[in-house]
Amino acid sequence: MHTLISFAGLPGVGKTTVARHFARQQGILYLRVDEIEGVLMIDDPERDIGPAGYQIAAALAVTNLSLGLSSVIDCVNPWQLTRDIFQDAARKAKSAFFGIELYCSNQTEHRRRVETRHADIPGKALPDWQKVMARDYHPWTDADIRIDTAKLSAEQAAHEIIRNLK
Repeated sequence: MHTLISFAGLPGVGKTTVARHFARQQGILYLRVDEIEGVLMIDDPERDIGPAGYQIAAALAVTNLSLGLSSVIDCVNPWQLTRDIFQDAARKAKSAFFGIELYCSNQTEHRRRVETRHADIPGKALPDWQKVMARDYHPWTDADIRIDTAKLSAEQAAHEIIRNLK
């Protein structure tokens, strides 16, 4: 059955690395909210786009799920409200939903990752460590799987997701 796989986690925990690895390995559609938001902000970088990036990603996921194509959503996904957007998309497409929260239990390693990242989306600034720590993020305690990226490589995390999807 086609599935909407939704990632969540603070910036710098490895979401994009793991989600890309997983999507490539499984040969499924990959949607990154940061890229959608980057396009929405091209003409006005200071504009508040609210949930538009999440809503666009969900709409694209519904289209592809309706075609029988599983989809990966890569985003911070900080609140139940944002997670509901993707759960509703899966329901709308009569598809399965699988939620994944990534976290990094080693704060020194997490900070190193945040401080050494390079922006890969033109015009999209990366948050510094202070902004990551100040972010309004609520842990996804009832995610289908929670993975500590301080303990698993991206490849190991992808294998763990695959194992739990079955």
